[in-house]
Amino acid sequence: MQAPVVVMKTDTGSGERQFGRKAQLSNITAAKTVADIIRSCLGPKAMLKMLLDPMGGIVLTNDGHAILREIEVAHPAAKSMIELSRTQDEEVGDGTTTVIILAGEILAQALPQLERNIHPVVIIQAFKRALTDALAIIDEIAKPVDINDDKEMYGLISASIGTKFVSRWSELMCNLALKAVRTVSLNVGGSQQEIDIKRYARVEKIPGGEIENSEVLDGVMLNKDITHPRMRRRIENPRILLLDCPLEYKKGESQTNIEISKEEDWNRILQIEEEQIKAMCDAIIALKPDLVITEKGVSDLAQHFMVKANITALRRVRKTDNNRIARATGATIVNSVFSASSSDIGTGCGLFNISKIGDEYFTFLTKCKDPKACTILLRGPSKDILNEIERNLHDAMGVARNVIWTPRLCPGGGATEMAVAVGLERRAKSVEGVAQWPYRAVAEAMEVIPRTLIQNSGNSPIRVLTQLRAKHAEGENAKISSSWGIDGETGKVIDMADPKGPHVWEPLAVKAQSIKTAVESACLLLRVDDIVAAKSAKQVSGPIGGGVDE
Repeated sequence: MQAPVVVMKTDTGSGERQFGRKAQLSNITAAKTVADIIRSCLGPKAMLKMLLDPMGGIVLTNDGHAILREIEVAHPAAKSMIELSRTQDEEVGDGTTTVIILAGEILAQALPQLERNIHPVVIIQAFKRALTDALAIIDEIAKPVDINDDKEMYGLISASIGTKFVSRWSELMCNLALKAVRTVSLNVGGSQQEIDIKRYARVEKIPGGEIENSEVLDGVMLNKDITHPRMRRRIENPRILLLDCPLEYKKGESQTNIEISKEEDWNRILQIEEEQIKAMCDAIIALKPDLVITEKGVSDLAQHFMVKANITALRRVRKTDNNRIARATGATIVNSVFSASSSDIGTGCGLFNISKIGDEYFTFLTKCKDPKACTILLRGPSKDILNEIERNLHDAMGVARNVIWTPRLCPGGGATEMAVAVGLERRAKSVEGVAQWPYRAVAEAMEVIPRTLIQNSGNSPIRVLTQLRAKHAEGENAKISSSWGIDGETGKVIDMADPKGPHVWEPLAVKAQSIKTAVESACLLLRVDDIVAAKSAKQVSGPIGGGVDE
């Protein structure tokens, strides 16, 4: 079974080139094709895509980023579109489907402008002006949010995962995401916060149990067991020493060769080895740790000394896990046991214990006093379901992080896009010359989000979109009527500000980023007027350098 391949070949493969209008048309077609693939993945009634990987495994998801990551495309413009969803995912963690659909639609709307013989530079200038105005409109309609109000935060995060597989466990997922983000957030100074989800909030998936058993641990979990059976498996308030060096005999720099002529020499070599390991262990024992965790190996002899001193050791822990333990327990990772001091010992952990889940042993470092790193333990019936839950949880944590960074919200359900479309349409009258056409094109392209939501919910796009446009056009001020959007479940027009309704609000950061990324990428692709495929090395005949004499 092959990975899904969407082949959009251009005739650049033979070393020919496409230039001018032909190259632009080719790019626009490619971008539209990518957008069409995931158009049905927007909203709560989104369809799923089944992807087959080369190993025969399957992925069932409606997460735009996960789908595009698995797709293989041949066309350079299509590749650049797929790169967009990755940018969006890394930057704000949500809105990956929106950004692709928007970029595809903006490029599609640019096609008539090119046919009117408007120069691409004029179109790009108009697009950039429309982007500035669109961001101003979004800023106008955004409302502040209290990030310490759990109920408000839950409503916000559930809007991001309401369209996903985990929506039925919405409250649990919101709880996990919010707790994880609050745990890893660190005040760098003033109001500046560092929230590094990728590095310090690790998701561990263990098949088995029920989804309701998932939890955020106040500490770190590792898939490790102790190195020696007589070491302690449970320690309360352990003193932890973290190492980045092996507790093994250190061989010579260039793996020194030794020739032995007498039996005593061999015993002397073993003695030196033993002395070196003993010196290492003595340096550790002097610091009186209860637990030693190293990223490298621990020799049998070192284990013997450790057991005698009643110290538990874990070996070959991943560097990323070691960093998390350091952050959670307040320990410092040491490069050499001889340079370690008592200030490097971590005492922030309340409990170390090893327990068996399923067939494997897991180490838990929990009850940390002030953990700035955490592990999210996910349980569920199968690997595929756990993978999908992890993808959805990543989006939920992204939303929580964005709101803590920029505590302002925009109405969801296509309301923001419609407000931008109507606002740009009004401002288009003040744009002079032919630039007015491409400026209006951005306004029309914005309507693709509410239209797609209506289509995916099975309603009539023309009738409902007209109603929505009328609602937004009623108020002269963008703030008054901007909260009217589409209920993704029924496809009807509703007021997002109504507390009795679905009340879908999204972070300002996600909305602003998706519009910025979409417009910028459309401008980038419009600027291309030549696609040249380089010849492969096989086609270059003659000796290296083409046989030209120097």
